[in-house]
Amino acid sequence: MTPNYTLSGRYRIVRSLGEGGMANVYLAHDLILDRDVAVKLLRLDLRDDPKTIKRFQREALATTELVHPHIVSLYDIGEENGMQYLVMEYVKGMDLKNYIKENFPLPLQQVIDIMEQILSAVATAHAHNIIHRDLKPQNILIDEQGNAKITDFGIAVALSEHTMTQTNTILGSVHYLSPEQARGSMATKQSDIYSLGIILYEMLTGSVPFKGETAVSIALKHFQNAMPSVREFDADIPQALENVVLQATTKDPRERYATVEDMAADLLTVLASNRAGEKRFVPQDVGNDETKIMPSADIQAAIAANQDGKTQVVAHKSKQPTLQRPAETTESQTDADEEPLPTRSWSKRHPLRRRLLFWGGIILLLVVAVIVGLELSRPQMTTVPKVTGLSQRAATKVLKKHHLTVGTVQHAKSNQVAKNQVIKSTPSVKTRVQERARINLVISNGAKVMSFGNYVNDNYHDVRQTLKSAGFKVKETYSTSSVAAGQIISQDVVAGSRVMPTDTTVTFTVSAGSRYVELKDLTGESKSDILDYAEANDLNVNFKQGYSSEQKAGYSYDQDPDGGGNVRTGSTITVTMSRGSDNNVTTPQNFYVKLTVPYKALSATTAQANDVKIYLYDDTHMIETVYRDIAIMRSTKISLPFQLTGNTKGHYRIVRNGVTIMEKKNITSKSATK
Repeated sequence: MTPNYTLSGRYRIVRSLGEGGMANVYLAHDLILDRDVAVKLLRLDLRDDPKTIKRFQREALATTELVHPHIVSLYDIGEENGMQYLVMEYVKGMDLKNYIKENFPLPLQQVIDIMEQILSAVATAHAHNIIHRDLKPQNILIDEQGNAKITDFGIAVALSEHTMTQTNTILGSVHYLSPEQARGSMATKQSDIYSLGIILYEMLTGSVPFKGETAVSIALKHFQNAMPSVREFDADIPQALENVVLQATTKDPRERYATVEDMAADLLTVLASNRAGEKRFVPQDVGNDETKIMPSADIQAAIAANQDGKTQVVAHKSKQPTLQRPAETTESQTDADEEPLPTRSWSKRHPLRRRLLFWGGIILLLVVAVIVGLELSRPQMTTVPKVTGLSQRAATKVLKKHHLTVGTVQHAKSNQVAKNQVIKSTPSVKTRVQERARINLVISNGAKVMSFGNYVNDNYHDVRQTLKSAGFKVKETYSTSSVAAGQIISQDVVAGSRVMPTDTTVTFTVSAGSRYVELKDLTGESKSDILDYAEANDLNVNFKQGYSSEQKAGYSYDQDPDGGGNVRTGSTITVTMSRGSDNNVTTPQNFYVKLTVPYKALSATTAQANDVKIYLYDDTHMIETVYRDIAIMRSTKISLPFQLTGNTKGHYRIVRNGVTIMEKKNITSKSATK
């Protein structure tokens, strides 16, 4: 796909973003909605492959069902000249793999914040019974504000759909693959939790826990080797945080977190002072079944068979009871104990058959006795009752009526379940268990703090429904805009802020549609006249400056777009102002000034992002125009580029939450960071 090619008359290709095994991804511009998008185009050599097409369609279906601020949104699906494509949200930034490489070591609070965003997105997928099955840092994008977004649901599958598992095809990166997936077993929600544990390990240590020259050697380590300790890598990592990694990556899925929400709730408190002395997590024996660790050759055969789609290998250790037969009595002993019979009796005529019947009866009685004994010794079974929504005391009484007892009790935040009521039980409701089994409970601590998403450009009615179901109060105001009617233009809660849903009211400014104005030629105008014209016609102006031998200083000599055409209200017009003739101008000097913008906590209880606006003045920038607008959750380093010619002095201003906190004038190349 070449640049400037317009797909379906709407999406103009800008450049390639990357190539994958199934599809190529391009940056494109939506000519109708005037926004950048990502276009995922099925590779030409695969468009006739029904399996690939089905996987491509599965991604579209899975992504369509999921609306979440930390899941890449799907905008459109189409086909042109036999080429199938998806139009998705464009996330400007990099994937988590590269983000870790460039920023390692990451602050622990940032690790927790990113993981909480990822976990909330996976929780939404699991709530729709969709398992991602290929969670890895390469499928998690980090935008310029540090927000995480999960992408690539190409091998995601609903729990009710077993086709991918029945073909026994191992998909996904082996570095993040759970032991049960490596064996060829069906992927479950616990498989995603295992992958999330490996991702958390990599964020803390900068590398994956298991490495090898082949996929087979790595798969072997996943279910043979113990998980390496993150605290051996960095002793400053709290034990509570390492315990999250250990519980998420236990070999037995039953010992992992029951849900992603449980993992998120545990992770949220790992830096709390009351968990400072926590002991190292040690897996418990959750059952009597023991799974054999297969040798490398068997694993290789299993993986090869899985790749051929022919067989599945799972080995179990079993104990076969043997029945010891009593020693046979000799014929002379038997005859000596018997009473004499008439000479023509049947027993004398058939002594061998008589003995066979006798011992056969003995053996039959022994078999019956063994069967009866086993049946009598078999534990009685019962069904786990529903205890969600009950208090712990009431749940204990209900379990007792079903001959069950309460096991471990954990506490977690919940926006759906009232405080001090049961959120969930493990094993879950309707599960068959032995009588006197222990049922673990999770009790609600009340509403939980969550990271507020960036909903600008999203459909208001969809966002409103999602946020109201999470406990938010939602209001709206309407404004004329260049974007489509119904799209969100702005929000009064800063994206990335940590807020309590039940205590938060968010107001969205929603587009009421747009109108067009005929743009006049602004060249030769003064700055004040241009601003008056822009305000009267609801236009935004971005001023630049440069040298012009045809226009005197202080007046415009170029604009984009050119005058004479129609533009939407709300559009931004770039106008270049003259600094005069460049006849005596020397070679410009280019340099950077590096600064650290300090973060300011806005609340003692919740972390909220700081809104930072940066203004520059040099050869090409004007101090009245915003150079960069960012949201920060911690003190952040920035580099400001300057181009100065002759005796020109630079100028910068940093405004945080509407207050100027840093400003410097008369900047020269001597101010450059060495």
